[in-house]
Amino acid sequence: MPTVRQATIRDLDAITEIYNEAILKTVATFDTEPKSVKEQKRWFQDHGDRHPILVAEQDNCIAGWASLSKWSDRCAYTDTAEVSFYVKEEYQGKGIGRKLSEAIITEGQDAGLHTLIARIVEGNQVSIHLAESLGFKHVGTMKEVGRKFGRLLDVHVMQKIYDRQ
Repeated sequence: MPTVRQATIRDLDAITEIYNEAILKTVATFDTEPKSVKEQKRWFQDHGDRHPILVAEQDNCIAGWASLSKWSDRCAYTDTAEVSFYVKEEYQGKGIGRKLSEAIITEGQDAGLHTLIARIVEGNQVSIHLAESLGFKHVGTMKEVGRKFGRLLDVHVMQKIYDRQ
């Protein structure tokens, strides 16, 4: 089983490689051009205690990563974050996405967030099922909001509201 930990700047090359693989081969992200490590460094620096980045290590390599990102720069959205995770192709289907998702959800709760948002492209039943199993609810579908690989794609919006007792 993988080890999940806070990402460090030393992980940025691996994080960028995994993200670029998703850009080039999947519709999991609507970025269409690979990112440079320099671009990803700015993204990395926009994260912190309230919006962490985690990595999963397996077989002495970074097999995947997850992050919480600001949902919006508008102040009223302070307690809401968007969850993202990506797993290297060769490690998919081995429980790494679940482990990363569980860990990043815990991080969000520990950071005092109230709501997590996940945007999942149509047809990605594995991610939809995983999100549902972790307490996310389908709150809407944005129709034909992205174009990738010559297709217009819908995006499902899913939301998890933390129980506060």
